[in-house]
Amino acid sequence: MSTAGGGTALLVVDVQEGVVGSAWRRDEVVGRISGLVDSARAAGVPVVWVQHEDEEMPVGSAEWAIVGALEPTEGEERVGKRYGDSFADTRLGEVLGGLGVDRFVLCGAQTDVCITSTMYGGLHRGYDVTLAEDAHTTEDTRFGGAELPAELLVAHLVRAATFGSLPGRRWESVPAAQVSWS
Repeated sequence: MSTAGGGTALLVVDVQEGVVGSAWRRDEVVGRISGLVDSARAAGVPVVWVQHEDEEMPVGSAEWAIVGALEPTEGEERVGKRYGDSFADTRLGEVLGGLGVDRFVLCGAQTDVCITSTMYGGLHRGYDVTLAEDAHTTEDTRFGGAELPAELLVAHLVRAATFGSLPGRRWESVPAAQVSWS
């Protein structure tokens, strides 16, 4: 459960070379994430970096590295994860609690797995969530014999965050340029 501290953090999930290499609108999305990082830092809002790690993306490998256009600074928290939900079996809840955070702005990759899982994982753990609607991405994929274009997957999650609601939770989707840190 979140700690009611009244603070906000920017959560940057899996914007790694091995994750976004062929992602839909990669450069545009990374550019918007960079803008969010700069804006959060300027506002004194903590930036928390989440990095997926597994056998195909071991810690320290080129695939595991955060994309070159983004650069965590000294003192910014980094959280490793092995599951889609950035909270599952990680120290993310502890990190956010230590920062006094009860709301996070979410951006990154992959929309259909890690961003979706982290959004719902945060909501169900008591956090308010703002999805930066144009600052997350994924790849075209197939499932169950159906083509699932990245653009559709992104739009579907934006729709869920736009129209979804939970009692006592602030849950929204806004363009990166309109994110408020308060």
